Amino acid sequence: MSVRSYGGPGARPALGARAARPPFVRDRAGARAALLAVIMQLVGALPALGASAATPSSDTLNVFAAASLTEAFKAIGAAFEAAHPGSALQFNFAGSSTLVQQIREGAPADVVASADEANMQKLGDAGDLAGPARIFATNRLAIAVPAGNPRHIGALSDLGAADLTLALAAPAVPAGKYAAEAFAKAGLALPSASQEPDVRAVLNKVALGEVDAGIVYVTDVRAAGLRVEAVAIPEKFNVVARYPIAVVKHATDAVRAEAFVVFVCSDAGRGRLAEYGFLAP
Repeated sequence: MSVRSYGGPGARPALGARAARPPFVRDRAGARAALLAVIMQLVGALPALGASAATPSSDTLNVFAAASLTEAFKAIGAAFEAAHPGSALQFNFAGSSTLVQQIREGAPADVVASADEANMQKLGDAGDLAGPARIFATNRLAIAVPAGNPRHIGALSDLGAADLTLALAAPAVPAGKYAAEAFAKAGLALPSASQEPDVRAVLNKVALGEVDAGIVYVTDVRAAGLRVEAVAIPEKFNVVARYPIAVVKHATDAVRAEAFVVFVCSDAGRGRLAEYGFLAP
């Protein structure tokens, strides 16, 4: 680094004396100091600007819902977003037991809707709910068979045939538990069957012709359209599935989460649910 001095050739100020600087040098030094002060002010503001950019505000709600609610909740979600401008919903559909496990492991959920009360009770007992759950819908079971019912299945008793393939939801999943109850009510042993992670996995196996039959909800068969047919289960053997919904304790926006729960339980929400075959609580 070079050092620049002012004055005569070789001149140096005496010790203790301040060297005189020309006016234009003093002016440039003052301007440089003023510019440096402005820069420091801007630099000081950068952390705040960076923090704001790194943590943008979000009105997105994470809704964890039973797989059987897929189509109905998508419709309800669209209606809720229309009624609450600026809101956005993100859904996670899975078997109710899987949802409980995910929430217990810290998954970011704001609202949870289960296909049974037992799994919701697990969250309540663990202190993961902000308040009591509310029952917002009910459902019934049906036997799902491929289009045309090639095996001519007509009752639960037909599902025990040795050469018939059957898909059921796993015992921890509400639909699997309800299916076991239906066979017990009919006085039948639980047939050998695959154990699927949720009711939609059962439905897909039937629709793809991978199995001869499966037990799902009435609403699932309806959602599948022409891919599958329903064989009714008599009322005396059937099971009523009760669907609870609640705000999760650590919801990022408890007020908006509660607003969604209220909307689901309202006449508007239940009207949407009825369109997809769900019954009133």
